Amino acid sequence: MSQTLEATFDGQVFRPVQTVELQPDTRVELIVTVKNESEEKTKSFLRTARSLKLKGPKDFSSRIDDYLYFEESGR
Repeated sequence: MSQTLEATFDGQVFRPVQTVELQPDTRVELIVTVKNESEEKTKSFLRTARSLKLKGPKDFSSRIDDYLYFEESGR
């Protein structure tokens, strides 16, 4: 079985960001890749935005001013 997990290192141990479904004392092999801080901020924002599961009109991005300022097209 193989999983990709995000974790933080507290100086002594790696702490997974999400739940890991393994029995205690299970031996694993870790391959450590240090994340770029700016990449992490972007992923965090995207993760948050996706988790909101917002619904909206399909033309939202092209008519954002109309929706933000409650203007109707053609006025």
